[in-house]
Amino acid sequence: MSLLRRKSLDTVTVHEAGRQLVRTLSWPHLIALGIGAIVGTGIYTLIGVGANLAGPAVLISFAIAGAVCACAALSYAELATMMPASGSAYTYSYTALGEIFAWVVGWSLILEYSLVVSTVAVGWSGYFVGFLEWVNSQMGIDIRLPLALSAGPHVEGGVFNLPAVLITWLVAGGLMLGTKESATLNAVLVVLKLIALGVFIAVALPAFDSANLQPFMPYGFAKSLGPDGLERGVMAAAAIIFFAFYGFDAIATAAEETKNPGRDLSIGIIGSMVGCTIVYMLVALAAVGAMSYAVFGSSAEPLALIMRQLGHPTAALIIGVVAIVALPTVLLAFMFGQSRVFFVMGRDGMLPRRLSNVSKRTGTPVATTLFSALLVSALAGVARLDEIAALANAGTLAAFTAVGVCLVVMRRREPDRARTFRTPLAWIVGPAAALGCVYLFFSLPHSTQLYFLIWNVIGLAVYFLYSRRNAVLGR
Repeated sequence: MSLLRRKSLDTVTVHEAGRQLVRTLSWPHLIALGIGAIVGTGIYTLIGVGANLAGPAVLISFAIAGAVCACAALSYAELATMMPASGSAYTYSYTALGEIFAWVVGWSLILEYSLVVSTVAVGWSGYFVGFLEWVNSQMGIDIRLPLALSAGPHVEGGVFNLPAVLITWLVAGGLMLGTKESATLNAVLVVLKLIALGVFIAVALPAFDSANLQPFMPYGFAKSLGPDGLERGVMAAAAIIFFAFYGFDAIATAAEETKNPGRDLSIGIIGSMVGCTIVYMLVALAAVGAMSYAVFGSSAEPLALIMRQLGHPTAALIIGVVAIVALPTVLLAFMFGQSRVFFVMGRDGMLPRRLSNVSKRTGTPVATTLFSALLVSALAGVARLDEIAALANAGTLAAFTAVGVCLVVMRRREPDRARTFRTPLAWIVGPAAALGCVYLFFSLPHSTQLYFLIWNVIGLAVYFLYSRRNAVLGR
């Protein structure tokens, strides 16, 4: 039964000296962290990918992905305030379901965070290269990067995506300086990012043309294989667009660094989710209404492209520049989350214990941040955006499924335990989050499902060869 040994709910927040994080964050930092994570590549770049898969019905894809994420967010809010420790879904699974489930979830979170940061870095690189091209065309300053250094090997002529790697290390450096300092900078950049999306909505909505919504659902609702070999349909797009909504789970990883977790975590998780859903639906409506999805569906910078096609080069420049400046907030939030998952798994002995060392000067886990940066920069240098986004979704869907199950299990096992935030209709919300995520998982491309299976086979090998016998709980 050692595979199902569980952490005690009474001691889940008790940690040994030298392996504790410093409480420096309040709810405004958490909302900014959540919005910074959620509003990013998903809306700036993947709206084009989603429209290419579902046509104008990408609006339905956004609604479905948002509804599933809302159930997951409510589940997270209750569990995070009940167990205010780092590790998010990994920690909840360790307490509610047992060690083997926690390992699979933690291993999936490593996949999620690594690939999200890589995806965002590649998306940021696309905007950065587009900005350099604009500077060259408008100002005659030839500062373009050669294709060999601005794209991975999946692009003909590409070798290594240098901008994606550089921005990854720049953000990692900021995180190592201190949690509160990086969170404050993140809040400022989040405001800029929301202003840019507001500019897009204000300019694109007046150009709305209902003719652009016809045919509304050209590829059908369920996932189906198109003549070009792509799996299309509303649900295929929803499974990819799901990437655009998650990010609130990064807030849960900050539980151990929150001053008043009982109050602030629920505010941060739910507040960021609600705000982002409203913004997303407005941006998606403005995009597909202003221009045919066939025009912007394959663009690396769809929002900026729409602005240029509508004859608003200044607005396009603003969106492009803000994307360059503010998209790193997503990198910051997810690299923050990844380093904290590594940190907790190291503290539990599931990974090498040295990963849980905390810097005495900054109060941050420097070793895990460096390791995270090394891992994701290697991926970002050679990765293809749509493929790694789909695989990142697989890891997230696994974690969100576990959180929905954990909510129900803890309601059953600890019905009288004090809960600062209680999820309404928990017996509906929890199963809806779990079942919705399972359905979205099977809407992902078959190749993605296979890669995810391979990843977890490797993970289980690591668990049985190393983690099971080194786990602190086992000692």
